[in-house]
Amino acid sequence: MVTDTKSRRGARKGSTSSSSSSCSSAPADPLSSMMDGTDPLSMFAASAPEPPALSHSASTGDLGRKRKEKEEEAVGEDFEPWSTKRGEILARFTTTEKLSINLCMGSDKGKAPNPGSSAVSEKVRTRLEELDDLEEGSQKELLNLSQQDYANRIEELNQSLKEAWASDQKVKALKIVIQCSKLLSDTSVIQFYPSKFVLITDILDTFGRLVYDRIWSMCSEPRPLPDSFTAEDVNDTAKETCLNWFFKIASIRELLPRLYVEAAILKCNRFLNKSGIPETLPRLTAMIRGIGDPLVAAYTRAYLCRVGMEVAPHLKDSLNRNFFDLLGAFRQISGESVQKQLLQQRVEVPEYLTLYSPAINWILQCIAYRAPEPLLTEMMERCKKLGNNALLLNSVTRAFRPEFVAARATDFIGMIKDCDEAGFPKHLLFGSLGRSLALADPPESERLTILNEAWKVVTKVRSPQDYINCAEIWVEFTCRHFAKREVNTILADIIKHMTPDRAFEDAYPQLQSVIRKILTYFQDFSVLFSMERFLPFLDMFQKDSVRVEVCRSIMEVFIRHQLELTKDPVILNAMLHICKTMHDSVNALTLEDEKRSSALLIIGFIRMVSFGRDFEQQLSFCVEARATFCNLEPVLVQLIHTVNQLAMETNRVMRGSHSRKTAAFVRACAAYSFITIPSLSSIFSRLSLYLQSGQVALANLCLSQADAFLQAAVSILPDVPRSISVEGKLRSSESFLLDFINNFMAALLVVPDHPELGVLYLVRGLLNMVQDYTWEDNSDAKVRVYVSSLPLLAAMSQESYIYTIPKVDSNETLYGGDPKFLSEINKLCETLIAQILDHLKTLGRDETSTRRQSALAFSLFGVLVAHGDLRNNKLSQLAVNLWNLSHKHGGCEARASVRTLEFIKHQAQQPDMSHLADTLQRLALQSRT
Repeated sequence: MVTDTKSRRGARKGSTSSSSSSCSSAPADPLSSMMDGTDPLSMFAASAPEPPALSHSASTGDLGRKRKEKEEEAVGEDFEPWSTKRGEILARFTTTEKLSINLCMGSDKGKAPNPGSSAVSEKVRTRLEELDDLEEGSQKELLNLSQQDYANRIEELNQSLKEAWASDQKVKALKIVIQCSKLLSDTSVIQFYPSKFVLITDILDTFGRLVYDRIWSMCSEPRPLPDSFTAEDVNDTAKETCLNWFFKIASIRELLPRLYVEAAILKCNRFLNKSGIPETLPRLTAMIRGIGDPLVAAYTRAYLCRVGMEVAPHLKDSLNRNFFDLLGAFRQISGESVQKQLLQQRVEVPEYLTLYSPAINWILQCIAYRAPEPLLTEMMERCKKLGNNALLLNSVTRAFRPEFVAARATDFIGMIKDCDEAGFPKHLLFGSLGRSLALADPPESERLTILNEAWKVVTKVRSPQDYINCAEIWVEFTCRHFAKREVNTILADIIKHMTPDRAFEDAYPQLQSVIRKILTYFQDFSVLFSMERFLPFLDMFQKDSVRVEVCRSIMEVFIRHQLELTKDPVILNAMLHICKTMHDSVNALTLEDEKRSSALLIIGFIRMVSFGRDFEQQLSFCVEARATFCNLEPVLVQLIHTVNQLAMETNRVMRGSHSRKTAAFVRACAAYSFITIPSLSSIFSRLSLYLQSGQVALANLCLSQADAFLQAAVSILPDVPRSISVEGKLRSSESFLLDFINNFMAALLVVPDHPELGVLYLVRGLLNMVQDYTWEDNSDAKVRVYVSSLPLLAAMSQESYIYTIPKVDSNETLYGGDPKFLSEINKLCETLIAQILDHLKTLGRDETSTRRQSALAFSLFGVLVAHGDLRNNKLSQLAVNLWNLSHKHGGCEARASVRTLEFIKHQAQQPDMSHLADTLQRLALQSRT
């Protein structure tokens, strides 16, 4: 017996229920029996099919077939998931209208049990009262919410759902889900409905996962449930819990929340029996027919298809039935109820139709997934029967594989032409068709006709934004299948539409996309820049940051794909224009990384320019580039390198009969470098280029120019700072300066003295600079320069230098071993050695400097052994003293000492070097002590 039960909505009358009635079949709507007193949960339980027993005679073939079916059921990576569409829908369907949330969260008051009732009736009454609470209780209404406030409130409900579940308040969690589902019946702000659907179905998805995971966890004993489990693997407790959830949901009075919540836990049917999902999907599909609002019904079908694809993608019949029911509901759009709603909200029919797009697109994507080609033919026929409904045709075009659509492109164009322009703009249909044709090729014989028909519609679009959205899609089709003439025509048309009222300022992303697509298919820049409208098209990018980004993208493609050197004036003029745009964007606020990036791209272009043997034209190009790119120092450095290479190449190619012309040209190159180098801010770049340019001038017999470069280098050495910035960090410049001085001294060996400036004027000038330079405290750098100078002076005293420059008379020729010249070298060597020895004495007075003293003494010892005449007893004794000093405090590495002794021993075996044996013996005796 079920006793009378009072609720806040009134009395629930009981009735007698016999055992026979409990076995009767359940009604279509389990709640309809509530009016005559029957317990709907008992009816639902009675109608629940018993799971079949597992047969012990299951064959290996059955297991293999099940495995194959499981593989067919899986959705592959080629299926675009709902999560990728979520953000697009939220961004597209927005509103400035105020929104509201009306929630009825029920009462939390406990109910005292009736001691006179039986345990069974008490359980039934408690369950029914809990279910009443799901839909009754305190009203909570939030008004005047902005779109962001609305989204935040829904997210708060989502968190509340998780918290209620975590605290084992399962009924409260279900209340939240039911009340949120009810919000989907509200279309008072119809433009926002697709976004509302996305937000609320997030809560439904969360609820579905929580219920499924809960039941799954109940099956973990004695071992975890496998992924490919069947209902036979589920224990009775888990099944009872699962059934209980379906009972609760079946007792929800309102159709829409009952549909949504049952769909959310559709996957849980796996715990009950194998046929649960195939039987439930058609039932829920049929129930959606009871929803009066066509928009609400469309999105309900979309959600059912979404969960259906997750749990049973192979059940195509359910997907098809939802789609065909949706087509049948289209006639409601022209009905009085919908038209009155649109009039009240001041929404035009085309705008209203776009609200259906996400739902229809999703349903068709599910249907078209791995569908055979004939299905597209069937869909096209259905579109024709509906009078070529533009909304439907648009979704069909986007849903099916591009290869299928491309093969029927002409048929689609015919259908689009027959569509009603008022309901859904044709340019949107051509845009969808263009997306497919950008991914798959239509028959070659139809391509020109397709382009002409499409562009007839596109070019007539009045709205610049709508026009560029569609034109940008068809640019790829044009570039893919046609030559520059057609692409140039498209560009001219875009310029014509986007220039009035500076409409291009609102379409930079689409215009950038046009550039990217052109660069993808036109990588021959002689063809690209021969398009008359390409550079005018670039002029539409008026915003500095966008213009630079576009120029950068062009430069990157040029450097990546231009494999041959070029002197094409069309390419050079266009690229200079593009590079100048990048250069002119540089200012005091530009980040160093951006400067470096732009400079590298421009340098890449400069390296690709070659006029062959027309050296004068090449130099003229460098002069123009210097004036154009004067603010980017790395570019100027590259230009100087280029000019120096040009001078060397000129000397190699034009040597002989054209010697006068060659000399004049080389002097012009030297003048270019001499003028450009002082404009560089990096002093080490200036030093390096002065040295390089001097060597180039010397190799080309331009002695006065070489002297000028080398003297300029010496003159700026005092300006070298003691610290420089390297990769954003301050570092001592000493090591860089020493490296340069060593390279500079190596070049001085072949430089002849100037007849008016005295003997070794460059060497003396360098050493004077070293003497006067302010070195770091406690630094041995100056003395190390003196040590490095000794090998140079020793080489200069030889009768034949170890290297020379052809046709350049070095000091060996100028002085011819003149005793006065050799005397000057000896005096300079004595002075330097005296300075070094004084420094060694100074270091010896400080116990903390013994290691520095050892290293410096060993260095000077090596120079004397390698370059000095140790037959001179005085010099030999100095060498021995230096050896002893270097080993006095154990500061010399044993390996270096051993290698040095081996070298001396080897040298002593050479002719005229036997005197080294005596020195070696003295060193050996010292080393033992």
